[in-house]
Amino acid sequence: QVQLVESGGGLVQPGGSLRLSCAASGNTFGVVVMGWYRQSPGKQRELVATIYTATGNTNYADSVKGRFTISRDNAKNTVYLQMNSLKPEDTAVYYCKAAKRGMLDFWGQGTQVTVSS
Repeated sequence: QVQLVESGGGLVQPGGSLRLSCAASGNTFGVVVMGWYRQSPGKQRELVATIYTATGNTNYADSVKGRFTISRDNAKNTVYLQMNSLKPEDTAVYYCKAAKRGMLDFWGQGTQVTVSS
């Protein structure tokens, strides 16, 4: 089992910044990729960013390119999402995901991000 604990969400004004953290524990061996997803009311959950465990290669949704950065700290077993230039449309519950081969996915509890003046 892999446990994912998220933190860093909150209320921020448009143009502001937040950094989300996802701390992984348990049996993290075999995790191929980790990512951040988000879901706002009435919408489907969407992929925000991914980072591959072995290479550190990253991918981003077009809507966040140039504003968000996903990174990892191997010593702390933690993945981050730095969010800059936040917009109201970024408001959502953000979820951390870890994936292993064999169709094994693990999800965090989610953290609320609200962008509003």
